[in-house]
Amino acid sequence: MKDGLVRDKGCESEKITINLGYVDLGRIDVLVQEGFYSNRTDFIRTAIRNQLTAEAEAVKQSIVRHTLELGLREYSRVELESLQAAGERLHIKVVGLARIASDVTPELALATIESITVLGALQASTELKSALAERIR
Repeated sequence: MKDGLVRDKGCESEKITINLGYVDLGRIDVLVQEGFYSNRTDFIRTAIRNQLTAEAEAVKQSIVRHTLELGLREYSRVELESLQAAGERLHIKVVGLARIASDVTPELALATIESITVLGALQASTELKSALAERIR
């Protein structure tokens, strides 16, 4: 796992079907014929892996933002300020208790929290809950 990505384990794969134009298919066949790839599938797998590697950070960030957290999750002012500085928005998804610190202002919360889904309880000031009401699901 040199690049931090989870690799497919050969037998644990899903078959997909794609449609390609004749020109693209012909270009792939030229690369196979010239020995760059053993077959069309080898080329397509390599292309997909290269693209996933190129987009690895975006995938990682998306997973972090959209994954459900289990238990108690606290969101501090410092954490939200860091997100704001990075231009990122948060999708809070918690099974258990989500707590937003009492020093988080409604303005900071609105600037950084895109949505809140809590299966359990949300602890935040009345003012904060009111400001985020449309984003709480």
